[in-house]
Amino acid sequence: MSDAKLRHAIAFEAARLMYEREESEYFTAKRKAAARLCRGSVKPSDLPSNAEIRDQVQAFARMHEGERRTADLRDMRLAALWLMRRLARFRPRLIGSVMTGHVRKGSDIDLHVFSDHLEPVTAVLEEEGLQFDVERKHIEKHGEARVFTHVHVHDRFPFELTVYPDDKAHYVFKSSITGKAIERASTRELEELIAREHPDVRLDEALAERDEAVDPYQLFRLLLLPLENVKQNPRYHPEGDVLYHLLQVFELARDARPWDEEFVLAALLHDVGKGIDPHDHVGAALQALDGLVTPRTAWLIEHHMLAQEYRAGTLGARARRRLEESEDFDDLMLLRELDDAGRVPGAVVPTVDEALAFLRQLERDNRGK
Repeated sequence: MSDAKLRHAIAFEAARLMYEREESEYFTAKRKAAARLCRGSVKPSDLPSNAEIRDQVQAFARMHEGERRTADLRDMRLAALWLMRRLARFRPRLIGSVMTGHVRKGSDIDLHVFSDHLEPVTAVLEEEGLQFDVERKHIEKHGEARVFTHVHVHDRFPFELTVYPDDKAHYVFKSSITGKAIERASTRELEELIAREHPDVRLDEALAERDEAVDPYQLFRLLLLPLENVKQNPRYHPEGDVLYHLLQVFELARDARPWDEEFVLAALLHDVGKGIDPHDHVGAALQALDGLVTPRTAWLIEHHMLAQEYRAGTLGARARRRLEESEDFDDLMLLRELDDAGRVPGAVVPTVDEALAFLRQLERDNRGK
């Protein structure tokens, strides 16, 4: 294989690893790609640049995501503008793929904000009812240790806010990919960008809709997180708390029906009422989820305990017939099987945020079909 072909092949494989989210760092992706494609060592000059890999990632996105990618870019820019207006006193700047237009599946919205203290920034997020986590990342570069503060906001599209000291507002940040100054947009510049590249958007109306919209995933998260502290009878649930059980069942459902958003959501939420009313967890769940899930998801949650009775042979004949007559009967019985299987101590499960991110993306994928 010629040097040029080898370089292109490594870039292609590294891009595939990053697009599929198997790797998140350019350096690791290109090293792993080179190891898969070459028997011996690879000269550094044969490795593709970060920019070459980025271009290949975008080619994957264009090929696999099509028009949905354009719609997501528009919606992500609107979401960014909405939050930037609320963070105005921290001089927010939009950077990254949402700024440049190079979004792909799983992209987040990257903002730089400037404040000498974290609390005023998080206070704005709390006032808006946004859920978030704070991460302090220690980085050593050129013998110098630094701490970067990131705020991960869990919204329809995920945000990553990087908080810099106030005096860095006019600092020129450089890209690790190109070595050039990072492209970034102020609130005004983003408004102009949207007007130029998305002329069909009526900005005030779109942002007003955002203010009025209810994000069900935020409510799902609020219902799920406390379940880590709700313990279960070890005779029936040796795996432990309710949240751990739900995440196991979610993972099994995702493996069994990765395309079925309603079914996977029912698997994740079927016991969510145990944190509200352990004596009637099904009724509590249905009340809490009213208007947030589809009728099919609600039906699966409503009848998952009856499915246990059906299997045990303790359900009355009339109730058995009603279940059997439903077009979702087979799905209900599959949910029951997964409910039983998701009781393994020590099983590896995703986090709540990873589960919800999967469901958000699945919703976008299904909407784009």
